[in-house]
Amino acid sequence: MAKIGKRTATARKAFEGKTIVSVEEAVALIKSVASAKFDETLEIAMNLGVDPRHADQMVRGVVQLPNGTGKTVRVAVFARAAKADEAKAAGADIVGAEDLLEAIQGGKIDFDRCIATPDMMPLVGRLGKILGPRNLMPNPKVGTVTMDVKTAVEAAKGGEVQFKVEKAGVIHAGIGKISFSDEKLAENVRAFVEAVSKAKPAGAKGAYLKKVSLSSTMGPGVALDLASAAK
Repeated sequence: MAKIGKRTATARKAFEGKTIVSVEEAVALIKSVASAKFDETLEIAMNLGVDPRHADQMVRGVVQLPNGTGKTVRVAVFARAAKADEAKAAGADIVGAEDLLEAIQGGKIDFDRCIATPDMMPLVGRLGKILGPRNLMPNPKVGTVTMDVKTAVEAAKGGEVQFKVEKAGVIHAGIGKISFSDEKLAENVRAFVEAVSKAKPAGAKGAYLKKVSLSSTMGPGVALDLASAAK
């Protein structure tokens, strides 16, 4: 505990006076103090001027990060026959129909993304109360209900990140690993911010992007200069 406390104190001291910085400055600062024994994730938090309780202010979408997330994503696909074969060939970790339904109902959820062909949705719909709270429910708006399962699986495996605003108007996501180069992390930051900016709902009023912060898994956060993040 003493070592952890010392590392935290050192990190916070390095952040003193750094209130609002450019993307490049933030990435360099965060990497300089990241000292966990594992490869920490660079995390982004965006405070938006929306109230997601209103349907016309919901923010949801997907972004293909130019340099991936550095995370191994396990993909489950609901499909039959030729589409099931297509999913397996594309690298899906789990492919099934009724058998996959039963496994999930039994509490076995060992995947990070769930994809389904449209004809499977009546079956998948039974899992709404299980997959919905985990943000795993297939949805055509983010490309996880599709006949093109090959593209969907490859995108999920290749660094695609889904985002959805939370009740407090915040979007949070992991967008790379601290071991990535500064340049790759900066590219991922701007790609994510751009995607969320483009997803601005019609009902949003006033300032949409209110605050954007970066942090590592175990480190303190720093606010970004919005002009720098939006470039």
